[in-house]
Amino acid sequence: MVRLSLWVSVSLIVVLFGWGAWQRRWISDDGLIVLRTVRNLLAGNGPVFNKGERVEANTSTVWTYLVYAGSWLAGPMRLEYVVLAFALVLSLAGVALLMLGTARLYAPSLQGRRAVLLPAGALVYIAIPPARDFATSGLESGLVLAWFGLLWWMLVCWSQALRARPGGRAFTAALAFVAGLSVLVRPELALIGGGVLIMMLIAARGWRRRALIVVAGGLLPVAYQIFRMGYYGLLVPGTAVAKDAAGDKWAQGVTYLVNFNRPYALWAPAILLVVLGLSLAATRSRPWWIRRRVSPSYGLVARIIQSPPAVVAFIVVSGLLQAAYWTRQGGDFMHGRVLLFPVLCLLAPVAVIPVVLPDGVRYSRQQGYLFAGAVSVLWLGVAGWSLWAANSSGLGDDATRVTDSGIVDERRFYSQATGHAHPLTAADYLDYPRMRAVLTTLNHTPAGALLLPSGNYDQWDVVPVILPVPSGTLPVPTPGSGPHTVFFTNLGMLGMNVGLDVRVLDQIGLANPLAAHTERLQHGRIGHDKNLFPDWVIADGPWVKWYPGVPGYLDQAWVAQAEAALQCPATASVLNSVRGPMGAHRFFSNLLHAYSFTKYRIDRVPRYELIHCGLDIPDVPENGRPPYTGLPATGP
Repeated sequence: MVRLSLWVSVSLIVVLFGWGAWQRRWISDDGLIVLRTVRNLLAGNGPVFNKGERVEANTSTVWTYLVYAGSWLAGPMRLEYVVLAFALVLSLAGVALLMLGTARLYAPSLQGRRAVLLPAGALVYIAIPPARDFATSGLESGLVLAWFGLLWWMLVCWSQALRARPGGRAFTAALAFVAGLSVLVRPELALIGGGVLIMMLIAARGWRRRALIVVAGGLLPVAYQIFRMGYYGLLVPGTAVAKDAAGDKWAQGVTYLVNFNRPYALWAPAILLVVLGLSLAATRSRPWWIRRRVSPSYGLVARIIQSPPAVVAFIVVSGLLQAAYWTRQGGDFMHGRVLLFPVLCLLAPVAVIPVVLPDGVRYSRQQGYLFAGAVSVLWLGVAGWSLWAANSSGLGDDATRVTDSGIVDERRFYSQATGHAHPLTAADYLDYPRMRAVLTTLNHTPAGALLLPSGNYDQWDVVPVILPVPSGTLPVPTPGSGPHTVFFTNLGMLGMNVGLDVRVLDQIGLANPLAAHTERLQHGRIGHDKNLFPDWVIADGPWVKWYPGVPGYLDQAWVAQAEAALQCPATASVLNSVRGPMGAHRFFSNLLHAYSFTKYRIDRVPRYELIHCGLDIPDVPENGRPPYTGLPATGP
């Protein structure tokens, strides 16, 4: 009965989650950012967003290379469909593993008893609309769910190994590997993965077992960290520098918490599940993992660490720490996204719950029926809330408006902006404002140009290229065409709708090394709180730097000052670390200077940056332009 009810519950949740996710299927602009890097990998340009500039524009390393491997195997299939399949399958696998892990947690105390396992925490999770939104978003959410489901199931197995059978070396190595993978799934998950490795090291017997844990858990993350430092010249992904992941915005974080809770009254299932969990813990029969004797060779500390209560406490505390981290960071601009994982951690111990049928052994049948009835009533409350939340209107009228909070329902926003209920491909995003116009403008500037967003959504402001194109400048023109750069926030839809020979830059620093190294704006929109002036982009390329080539709303003096500020030795070193030819010398130089490059910041106002670097402020004629020499404005 227990096993049958478990598989019925798992099947029901997987079907409901899959159906709900498919009804809300889409791929976000940020999900398309990953695919631009995959396109460069497939083209042989390396793991970069723009050819010739080593920037790690994706937070999840595993997700990037998983999609790359899948795309390589899928051949001609569209990248968007590959990522959609991966995201959905991993999301469903993750929720199934979560429930199986929790069922195993309860299994010892249910041996020989009549009981049914009902979905509880898993039901709550799939009822939250953002959980279904991000199951197919093209982001790494499905990977995170699958990774955590697997880690949870393996942790429960590991916690019961002392009382069941000794854990084999293969299982120990596998668990350590999965835990170590955390930092490559998402950097902040190292809090959980690192904690698991520490628990395993404390509980391990003998130095050989500890060495196995260290090697299995640390070899791949350490190897990739060395690669990251040498190749990208940073200690962390470029996205972490762009968003200043070490900064704090507590007030915005509290706003994000409230924004996530209010539409769904998440406090209601929280209370019900806490009462359910405490009731089950207080009234369970003496569990099998306590009755079985443990070898005296295991110390007291090891026995405490490698036990189900310790694992449950660790996961719950980890969820709270993840929630605290994201609150400190300020949350995100996507409604609910970054708090889904903390919620998942807190729900894991009650993903399924047992309803034990009275047997008259520990309690009288009357007491047993009363307890089973109370659990059933609480579960019905959870199920009722889930039905209501699953059909919630969410943020309502504010879902697609960027209000003072800066938070939007990303799926509904792009569905409305593109006119597609399910924007899945880059082609669907051509109906987003400015997207078709960018293709037209690129076709009309064969000699090359820098494109800046205009106030008119049907056109782009064009900064012409200096002819002949100076050697050693970015971007490198392809044979038969001039260099093109587009400066725009929405990197995903833009990067996937233009060729890899077009350099795509943003003002917030996800793919722009200059913007990434600016200071975070104190009151900027969360996730977009860096804003590089376009003057820097003009200065940093083979573009005309004087009127009338420079748009009238820009100051050519600022452009000249930005061009001079780029000569700051520290700034030049940072840029050369990602633009200079990659070789052994460059790799080791980046490795040695990765810490200083990661910490380096510039002032977004060119004049202030010149003062900061101790450089002279150039004189620029108020009217007119320097004589044309065929060389850059700063050339000899």
